[in-house]
Amino acid sequence: MAIQFDVADRTITLHTRATTYQMQIADTGHVLHLYYGPRIDGECLDYLHVLTDCGFSPNCYENRMRREISPDILPLEYSAAGSGDYRVPALECVSAEGVVGADLRYVRHGIVEGKYALPGLPAAFGEGDQAQTLSLVLSDAATGLEVELLYGVFDGADVITRAAVFRNRGDAAIRLDRAASLCLDLPFAPGSSGGEWELLHLHGRHCMERMPERVPLMHGIQTVGSRRGASSHHHNPFTVLMASDTTETQGECLGIMPVYSGNHRTDIELNQADAVRVVSGIGGDLFGWQLDPGDSFCAPEVILCRTDGGMEGLTHHFHDFLNRHLIRSPWKDRVRPLLINSWESMTCDFDADKVLAFAAEAAKLGVELVVLDDGWFGARNDDNAGLGDWTANEAKLPGGLKPLSDAIHAMGLRFGLWIEPEMVNEDSDLYRTHPEWALAVPGRRPVTARNQLVLDMGNREVVEYLYGVFSALIRENGIDYIKWDMNRNIADTYSTALPPHRQGEVSHRYMLGVYELMDRLTGEYPEVLFENCAGGGGRFDAGMLYYTPQIWCSDDSDAIERLTIQTGTAIGYPVSAMGAHVSACPNQQTGRTTPFGTRAIVAMSGTFGFELDPARLTDDEKRRMRALADRYHRFYNVIHRGRYYRLTGLEGWGGYVAWAFVSPDGGQALVNLVVTRTHANTHGIHLRLRGLDAHGRYRLAEAVVEGCERPDGRILNDAALEDRIFTGRSLMAAGITLRPMRGDYPGVQLLFERVGGDS
Repeated sequence: MAIQFDVADRTITLHTRATTYQMQIADTGHVLHLYYGPRIDGECLDYLHVLTDCGFSPNCYENRMRREISPDILPLEYSAAGSGDYRVPALECVSAEGVVGADLRYVRHGIVEGKYALPGLPAAFGEGDQAQTLSLVLSDAATGLEVELLYGVFDGADVITRAAVFRNRGDAAIRLDRAASLCLDLPFAPGSSGGEWELLHLHGRHCMERMPERVPLMHGIQTVGSRRGASSHHHNPFTVLMASDTTETQGECLGIMPVYSGNHRTDIELNQADAVRVVSGIGGDLFGWQLDPGDSFCAPEVILCRTDGGMEGLTHHFHDFLNRHLIRSPWKDRVRPLLINSWESMTCDFDADKVLAFAAEAAKLGVELVVLDDGWFGARNDDNAGLGDWTANEAKLPGGLKPLSDAIHAMGLRFGLWIEPEMVNEDSDLYRTHPEWALAVPGRRPVTARNQLVLDMGNREVVEYLYGVFSALIRENGIDYIKWDMNRNIADTYSTALPPHRQGEVSHRYMLGVYELMDRLTGEYPEVLFENCAGGGGRFDAGMLYYTPQIWCSDDSDAIERLTIQTGTAIGYPVSAMGAHVSACPNQQTGRTTPFGTRAIVAMSGTFGFELDPARLTDDEKRRMRALADRYHRFYNVIHRGRYYRLTGLEGWGGYVAWAFVSPDGGQALVNLVVTRTHANTHGIHLRLRGLDAHGRYRLAEAVVEGCERPDGRILNDAALEDRIFTGRSLMAAGITLRPMRGDYPGVQLLFERVGGDS
């Protein structure tokens, strides 16, 4: 059993394949967290918690004569403000009398087969043999507030999920000001050496998302979160706690990933006892949810994963888990079509003839899906008008979308569209008809971005209207792919559909409306490939992956910038989810010129596509594009279904970035490298591979060198080495050395194949 209850010592133990998570019901009714670490079977671990009289830490009334028992230093499974625990709380609530806080005590628990579900919210899934659920109910006697803590235990995946449901069992209203899904007290220093904790988080900005930053924990509270109405470009909802001596391949790591796309907040507090508390879930700053008697509120899920396998081990656990237990689209197991997007070549300036010529040229080069981006609808010639009017602009597309779709399908291609359902321009028929559907503060001019406003997705009328519009659009025009964009964050957080005392619910109700619309459309059209986008990577999170199997990684398509963006993203999110395209040079965002083949090597480590005008390519680039289409399909399985390895880690790259994919059976290894800084009088580049069959024998089946000034085109030191048989052990222990490379951003792609036999 993955979940066990011991009646004698009142412990509840959650086991996964390699970890144990244990809590204990104390005599006072507090639920104490005892342990989360390497698997330990059949033992009560309450001896780990030592009671200490800590000055200015108060006592519960029933323990008033035992000063060593204080809520302020107990390792609590779930904490609330106003209970004598001064650490960062998971729950902040206000009673009808204005009393802040709650005193949560154990009521009951239950264990069931299979994984719990969360109504209206994305959440991991697992059948009876894949997961078990623990329901742990706590209650505040004074107010009647009940908190049900939900634990999903995925034994084989080494993952535990957390969620919380709040119910008002009393006879007066209660306001939730913070309702976190996870509270985790870690009373011990990490690692066998008892070292210090460090925090890795993914910060950034538009066009430079998910930059990894690793910092020591300080005494106090470090917060990673977003108040923008979206998970944001700036602070991704994924954090990692690790031991100070953790490396890429070894050491303790604890990953925390909220399954949510709106305002989020993760607090990490290092307290007076040198213990760490993590509180994570929905963002609290702009949140306030009223629970009337009999009402309930469901908080979003948080995924927990712990490993001693270093950053690489954590990455593999999250990649596997998200692919198997979170992403639902049937496209996750299919080869994605090689697409080309019209935006960087045409923006909004096109007509039907121009689009058809674009598609015809792309078809000659191996493209399988043509995506018409912004500008096809309403009075849309730039980003100042037309959002909300989702009917074709017949001045550009005579007869609407259907003739264009039919013509592109007749070329043997799929056809896709860009949409931005959650937004509206003031200069649109929709806004003129329903100005009350936009979020706006009464009596104040709205805050605009890109000259657009945000629709109130928490309003049922808005969701129903958008569902009707886009369902008909997909059905009537034979749409094969949808790029779902969101190009601004929420500032005017006020809904005319809600009374004043419920305005704190706007942001979360907005996300519930987005999730409902996505759920209905993706459920009705499972054959359509949906790709999420929010100005690029502004909503690259687990919540979105529940509905769409891929997300446009960043609006920055510069290959050299993408090396950092994609490396940071892939710490927690699967490579198969990262939208990545080859764009034209000089690059639109940076002005940089990078070799065509190097751009392809970087983009191929994602969903792969093109963001350029094929008519403007040179004959050599067209030849390369056709060859890339073939290479994409040949390497698809090893990239999308193989293990991902950061060969140069997260820091200390020394002028180059290298990564690899190894097929599940170890039969193929695709090594990729891009030189970001060249030097005079330089030396070779040494790489050690990982993930191979140590006893297998490998040959270099293919070597591609791009943008390198070398007449012979060789990358290994001796031509004979390209015919040599290597052992897996030698490639991992001794490695390979590549010849020095000159030029602007040269790239390398090496395919090693196992040839069988023992070393």
